[in-house]
Amino acid sequence: MKIVVPVKYVPEPTATWSFGADLLLDRGAVEGRLSELDEYAVEQAVRLVEGGLDAEIVAVTVGPAKATDALRKALAMGATSGVHVLDEAMRGSDALATSLVLAAAIRRTGFDLVVCGMASTDAEMSVLPAMVAARLEVPQVTFAAALSVSGGAVTIRRDSDTASEEITAPLPALVSVTDQTGEARYPAFKAIMASKKKPVTTLSLADLGIAPTYVGLAAAATRIRSLAPRPPRQAGTVVVDEGDGATRIADFLAARGFI
Repeated sequence: MKIVVPVKYVPEPTATWSFGADLLLDRGAVEGRLSELDEYAVEQAVRLVEGGLDAEIVAVTVGPAKATDALRKALAMGATSGVHVLDEAMRGSDALATSLVLAAAIRRTGFDLVVCGMASTDAEMSVLPAMVAARLEVPQVTFAAALSVSGGAVTIRRDSDTASEEITAPLPALVSVTDQTGEARYPAFKAIMASKKKPVTTLSLADLGIAPTYVGLAAAATRIRSLAPRPPRQAGTVVVDEGDGATRIADFLAARGFI
C-alpha cells in the first residue's frame, strides 16, 4: 500500500517577508519550514504504519529549492521517500494550478491513500484537498479528527460543535486531518540524520506532462493589486475603576458599535 502526503514549505511567520516587483513573496529570500498543519498529516500517516498497516509513505511538495527542507522534515518524522516538483514556471501559481501539479505528481507516484493537512499555515484556504481529490477522481473525507484504514476503506471521525460523525470511504481516497488528531512528533537526532539518506526525486513540469502555460502568475485566476505592511499595534485604553468602571466600559464599547 502507498500513502502520499502532500506537504508545503511555508515562510516563517516571524521572519521578515520580502516581495518582488510583481508583488509576489520572494520565497527564496525568507526562511521557511514545513507547514505545521501538514505535520499532523505526516504524523497520522506514520501512525497508520506503526499501527500495523503495511505501507510506504511518500511526501510530495511543490515549491522552490528550499522546499526540500520541508521534505526532509517529513522524512525525519517517518516518511519513506520524497518527491519535489521544482520548476521556475510555478512561481505565482494559485491553488488551481498547484492542485493540477500536485495531482499529476501523486498520480505518477501512485497512491492508495492521500493524507493532507486541513490547510496551509500561510494561506489557510482549506481548498487544496478538495481540488486534488477532484482531479484524482477519488472520494474525499475532510477535517478528520481521527482516522483508520481497514478492509480496503478509510474511516474518519469528524467533530463539530454539536456532534461527531463517522465517515467511511473506499480506497483509493483522500483525507484531510485537523490539528485535533494528536500532537506531531519531534524527530530525534538519529531520525534527522537518517532522513538525509532517504531518496528524494525531483520532477519538472515536463516530467509531469504539464505545459507552463497552465501554471504561474499569468495563468492565475487571482491578482494582487497592492500590499502594505500591517500597521503597528496602538496602545490600548486603560479604564481605571473609580466606581464608574462598568459605565465607562459600556460607553467605550457603545462608541465603537460593539453594543
